[in-house]
Amino acid sequence: MSIEFGNRRLVGQKRAKGQISRILESERIGHAYLFSGPKGSGKTAFALALAEAVNNISHITDLNQTNISKYSSWFTHPDIHVFIPKPTSADISELRERLELLAKDPYEIISFSQRPSLDKDSGSKNLQAFYPVDYFRDDIRPVTRLRPNEGNRVIIIMTQVETMRKETANAFLKILEEPSSNLMFILTTSSYESLLPTITSRCQHIPLGTLTTADVEHGLIDIDGLNEEDAAYLARVSNGNYAMTRFYDVDRLRSDRETVVNFLRFSFSQDAVQLSKIAQDWQSSMNIESLISLTNLMEMYLRDLMVYRETKNRSLVTNVDQIESISKFVSALNDARIEEMIQELDATRPMLRQNISPKLIFTVLSLRFSALMRGFDPEISTNENWKHLPAFVQ
Repeated sequence: MSIEFGNRRLVGQKRAKGQISRILESERIGHAYLFSGPKGSGKTAFALALAEAVNNISHITDLNQTNISKYSSWFTHPDIHVFIPKPTSADISELRERLELLAKDPYEIISFSQRPSLDKDSGSKNLQAFYPVDYFRDDIRPVTRLRPNEGNRVIIIMTQVETMRKETANAFLKILEEPSSNLMFILTTSSYESLLPTITSRCQHIPLGTLTTADVEHGLIDIDGLNEEDAAYLARVSNGNYAMTRFYDVDRLRSDRETVVNFLRFSFSQDAVQLSKIAQDWQSSMNIESLISLTNLMEMYLRDLMVYRETKNRSLVTNVDQIESISKFVSALNDARIEEMIQELDATRPMLRQNISPKLIFTVLSLRFSALMRGFDPEISTNENWKHLPAFVQ
């Protein structure tokens, strides 16, 4: 087998591309591969591309090529089966709808945990998605007994395998230990360390790194067709997450950033009316992932403050177009404990995912920011956060 890997347009990850190309050229295809890496680095896109390469699906329009499958995509190929973690409430039609989106775009966000609803206008409640044992028993295990129909292997792709419950992982391990010669697993995970060693030891590991700003920028221009100015801006705020960044609305992102700056200003001055207005607007107009993205914007701005305060080097600033406001903040907040402010932000994300009132979260955050920006300890200590609830204060 000698098929060029990456006929699909894949972003960055030069080392992983080379590793997979060597595997394909060697014609010694293993029975299990594990892609690991941070969110948005392209794990699912690479898994799909590998499955297509093994079963001879090509996206190159070269009429001289031979031994190429008649199928144009993994989605229509009878021997490639993709599974994603799901909530207990999800039915087959919901899974199918998400896989259809993935067939059109290998970088599409289809995870129930990241995108509980496919309706952009609907509210978003937090959904716990995983691999329950009955899902494995009824849907996945039967596929392992199939023989190849059109391809070289029956290929099972399972994303986010770190969400497998213990009983599911044990059932999966039994098959992984003694696979048939015609069966191949391709797994993905954002948490390699949390997987059972008995699983990772039976897979060939292909790690993906965090995408560079240049990688993200090139992807946004070459694949998504963005203009250079917008692509450069989005790449700077991407934090290496191409999959999420490409779906940002640039104008909305810039507007949100302005609101974030105002939130910091009003937190310092403790303008209760404006803070309440901002927190209420965020709560009523944003879903969970949008709120998480908002905290990421805030963190990037705080990191810019920290970097600029120490170096005065504007070339190191992510929000370089905001250098004037950054300079003013640094001048006014010379004693600010910015690292601790970032730690406070980190603590808000799990609470947002737990469906705690965003308005309450950001109101408390502003109170803690107000003290830290002045170089003081917050009035209520971290280990007594319950005192932020007035009903419990004696």
